[in-house]
Amino acid sequence: MTQIASAGVSTDEIVGLFDNPALLLGIPLAIAGAVFMSLGAQFQSQGVRKVERLSGSSGRSGLAGGHVLSLVRRPSWLIGTALLGAAILCQLSALAVAPLIVVQPLGAISLVITTLLNAQATGHTPTRASLTSIGLCIGGIFVFVLFAALYAVETPLEERQLFVLLAILLVVLIVVGAAWLVFRQRAGALFYISAAGVLYGFVATLAKVVIKRFQAADIDFATIACLIALVAAAAAGAYFVQTAYSAGPPDLVIAGLTVIDPIVAVIIGASLLGEAANTPVWTLIVWVVAGGVAAVGVVMLARSHPQVISESQELPITRGSGPDPETPPESR
Repeated sequence: MTQIASAGVSTDEIVGLFDNPALLLGIPLAIAGAVFMSLGAQFQSQGVRKVERLSGSSGRSGLAGGHVLSLVRRPSWLIGTALLGAAILCQLSALAVAPLIVVQPLGAISLVITTLLNAQATGHTPTRASLTSIGLCIGGIFVFVLFAALYAVETPLEERQLFVLLAILLVVLIVVGAAWLVFRQRAGALFYISAAGVLYGFVATLAKVVIKRFQAADIDFATIACLIALVAAAAAGAYFVQTAYSAGPPDLVIAGLTVIDPIVAVIIGASLLGEAANTPVWTLIVWVVAGGVAAVGVVMLARSHPQVISESQELPITRGSGPDPETPPESR
């Protein structure tokens, strides 16, 4: 790996597609994780909507305890959870051998797969506006990661940096939790998706930190604290994701996660962990523009998605002829 003296730390390493042969393994692992994420999101979304229909109560303002207990008895939701577990294993394996800023944004592939799956399952054919929104999401995030991968550096993390990261996460958890308590009756899918995306950005960063420290056999109080924080953020993010399935279609949820999650992770890496030490100003501008384009795509998709429009305005959208994946009623 090429040493960069200008970074100020002698152990800095350039992260590049040709400087790290492990990318040849990390990239396909990340892609496999994206496929499992797509399938898992579809099955979990079906399970959440099925539980709502059977219980006769909505979980849009937050899933109640009865919803959660019913979910763990739905085969479709359990299958989705198992698939998401496989996605997490692929993601962690990819993070173990490849840089975070290369691995994390590849989840955008799952947006395309989830869109096709959801269209087949619900009969809501993607419109030109929704396809344009998806294009903005994927295009923005790939431009973002391309330039991030060219200039990012990895440096050994000091305990001070880890505790600053944990302190920021604690503040985020408090702010998100307070916002949910205050606005839960009016919160829509975008709130839950945004909250989950921000939390999962911290989860990805902490996972990378924990993996690296375990690989270096550096298991101390800071490592254990990061592991505990990772579990807490992942649990809170998972709750918001399940509620988002109640408030919006799965491809909208995936769109938000695959845009917000990697952007948050890269921002943390660039600002707190020093991964942008060698990045020129013009590249930082590209990052901001590309991230903004992807975020605009998520907002556009939330407004133009045919399923969202159909459910909120009851417009006469032609349904597909395929069988309902949740029928017969009690078989899944």
